[in-house]
Amino acid sequence: MHLFKWLYPGLHFKRWLALAFLGLVLAAAGIGLMGRSLPREHQAVLVAWFAELFGPGRVWIGGALLLVLGLPALVYGSFKAFKSVVDVLAPEERTRLADIIYTRQHLRRGPRIVVIGGGTGLSVLLRGLKEYTSNITAIVTVADDGGSSGRLRGELGMLPPGDIRNCLVALADKESLMEDLLQYRFKSGDLAGHNLGNLLLAALNHMAGGFHEAVQALSKVLAVRGQVLPVTLQNVVLGAELSDGTLVYGESIIPRCRKPIKRVFLVPGDCYPLPEALQAIAGADAVVLGPGSLYTSILPNLLVRGIPEAIARTRAVRIYVCNVMTQPGETDGYAASDHLQAIFTHAGPIVDYVVVNQGGIPARLKARYRREGAVPVAVDAEKLRQMGVEVIGANLVHESNVVRHHPDKLARLILELALLERKTGESFRLFNGSISGGFHSGRM
Repeated sequence: MHLFKWLYPGLHFKRWLALAFLGLVLAAAGIGLMGRSLPREHQAVLVAWFAELFGPGRVWIGGALLLVLGLPALVYGSFKAFKSVVDVLAPEERTRLADIIYTRQHLRRGPRIVVIGGGTGLSVLLRGLKEYTSNITAIVTVADDGGSSGRLRGELGMLPPGDIRNCLVALADKESLMEDLLQYRFKSGDLAGHNLGNLLLAALNHMAGGFHEAVQALSKVLAVRGQVLPVTLQNVVLGAELSDGTLVYGESIIPRCRKPIKRVFLVPGDCYPLPEALQAIAGADAVVLGPGSLYTSILPNLLVRGIPEAIARTRAVRIYVCNVMTQPGETDGYAASDHLQAIFTHAGPIVDYVVVNQGGIPARLKARYRREGAVPVAVDAEKLRQMGVEVIGANLVHESNVVRHHPDKLARLILELALLERKTGESFRLFNGSISGGFHSGRM
């Protein structure tokens, strides 16, 4: 019955649909008349009429005339009908509709990339990857217990939305507008400290009947390129055993202890991942760990039962993106090999490549980070190779007021590795040109 709504007055659709239909009938009649393939009774009428008009031997002229009249009517009517629909559904996009269709078709044919982590680091990589492929799966930690996420978790009993929100914003089709909206933080009243995006996910969690459904609903609203998955739907708490044997609980508490971390664990320890996460890992061309906080963003995902086993089994190339700087309270004094060893200790040897930064960091930023207790991560390439991985170095720093990876440079390096070491045997094409231009990377 919904189809009949297209016939309602005022849509400016029926007239063009009628013109297109008339053109189709005329063109079909013309082709049929010239090929003498019309039903006998119809053909007899047309032959008699055109024979009287053009002469007995020139009936084909009538067929050609019908075809000449019908094809333009069909094309023009179809175009105007399509334009009427586009003007209603996406008026602001009609001038670049061809570009949008072209881009999305190419992005759908891009490589399948799974990124695992949380926090700011993960969203940086997602911003770069979405320009080359829409086959992205972000598997995100749900151990956050600080800030707005922690408050919503405590008051509503929901999973923490903060890291999920950041990833959704990073993959949004119109990122700048949505980022301003969803990252807006209330400054006063009972909502002080809350992000609008967190509150929206909280509302959808209640309306849709679950956190996973809430994330899917917001993904549709934002038209994200790819999918964002919480690593588990169970309410887990991150714990840590420090070097002196002390046990501490809470993702936001662990870095404040300022003591070396021996291991991290989840409570409960028997939590299970989303089936979609395992399927994405199994079918990936590349699985990427990081960048992000080692103990509080990356490792919590690897503690969920089934995730490290899935990474170990996948035919995808497995990449760890090492942080540019150490993190006070988590990785003080860590070299790149110490980061990798922590992953191996908790999840086994599930990495093929380690990506490290070879670019320089401005002195002013180094000094500022040093005052906060952070220094550049030392790249001990030989020790990394002894651990059975290949080391890839490149200038990956984004020059800004903070030390972070450059989204596009990092994304292109990941895609370069996926292309070089593809193990799935399936071909894919990249949109947005070559991935090798603009920066230099190489094995160390």
